Amino acid sequence: MAHDKRNSPQPAKGPATDWGQAAEWYDKLVGESGSEYHQKVVLPGALRLLQPRAGQDAIDIACGQGVLCRLLHEAGMKVTGVDAARELIEAARRRGPADIRYLCADARELASLPADSFDAAACILAIQNIHPIGPVFGHVSGLLRIGGRFVIVMMHPAFRGPKESSWGWDLKSKAQYRRVDRYLVPRKIPIVMHPGKDPGGYTWTFHKPIESYVKALSNAGLLIDALEEWPSHKTSTSGPRAAAENTARKEIPMFLAIRALKMREGGSVPSDKPEAS
Repeated sequence: MAHDKRNSPQPAKGPATDWGQAAEWYDKLVGESGSEYHQKVVLPGALRLLQPRAGQDAIDIACGQGVLCRLLHEAGMKVTGVDAARELIEAARRRGPADIRYLCADARELASLPADSFDAAACILAIQNIHPIGPVFGHVSGLLRIGGRFVIVMMHPAFRGPKESSWGWDLKSKAQYRRVDRYLVPRKIPIVMHPGKDPGGYTWTFHKPIESYVKALSNAGLLIDALEEWPSHKTSTSGPRAAAENTARKEIPMFLAIRALKMREGGSVPSDKPEAS
């Protein structure tokens, strides 16, 4: 059963921002079980919020090379992974297992998937590379069954804005702090995809304040029932600033996680007016 076009988001507008050109490097970085941040912070938190249940259907939006898909499959779920980068989908298929279904598709254009067919959906460390977000959330709402859960994890937009936030050191108080130069105004920022490689290639990240995500989820008929802020797991063990660095890590979150539930049929269709970037 395809989406009813009357209730589906309008065709997406915005640049392609997939990581296909850095797929080989990214696959090696993430590996079979995830990078250090995946393993220590992101994946355990995402799984706890997703509450995987054997026999249920899950979809991972912007799945990359399938690291979360494999964990959901291990939990007994029937898993579909979607990513716009064909190279990453091919890497995910190579890693297996074969009964995870992988599709190459834009997260903003998912109308070909059957409506009301998933119990859980996720978008992990990818939503800030996708613009606009209204079509993504609208399609996710259409794909979820009533009561279905959608978990989003992103770099914290209030404290980890690329090129607009940084660590600082106050010599007088001997405190490490996070400097934030911009936050409320949406903007797009070029990001090098393959650090250390010349040329490394770049894509765009789209900064939005938290309220933009809340409004877009609400418009899609998704009700936020959990919001968590996760700090880095790292610890400084030596040096004159170690104690201050550890305090700052604990106090200033690195990631923002949101869980939203589908509580009713049909959210509003995103307007043709583009989101600011």
